[in-house]
Amino acid sequence: QVQLVESGGGLVQAGGSLRLSCAASGSIFRIAVVGWYRQAPGNQRELVADMTTGGSTNYADSVKGRFTISRDTAKNTAYLQMNSLKPEDTAVYYCNVKVALTARNYWGQGTPVTVSS
Repeated sequence: QVQLVESGGGLVQAGGSLRLSCAASGSIFRIAVVGWYRQAPGNQRELVADMTTGGSTNYADSVKGRFTISRDTAKNTAYLQMNSLKPEDTAVYYCNVKVALTARNYWGQGTPVTVSS
């Protein structure tokens, strides 16, 4: 069983930055796709960004050029750097890990981000 713990959320003004962290309980990122998702009130959970085991990244159109996903396999931690934040980025952000070639899929508890205008 893998546990994921997100941190770094909070309240920020529009145009500001936050860095979210996702700490895993084991060395999972080498063998898994790591993703950041978000869910705003009344909306479905949506993919924000993900990174494959090979390091390829994918971003939602709404965050391209503003958000950056990264990982530090030595620290078992993934990150989401969020710049130029907008009020529409307000949501609970979740870390997700899908282990390659298996059905193993893990979620963190979420960290809230609120962007004020």
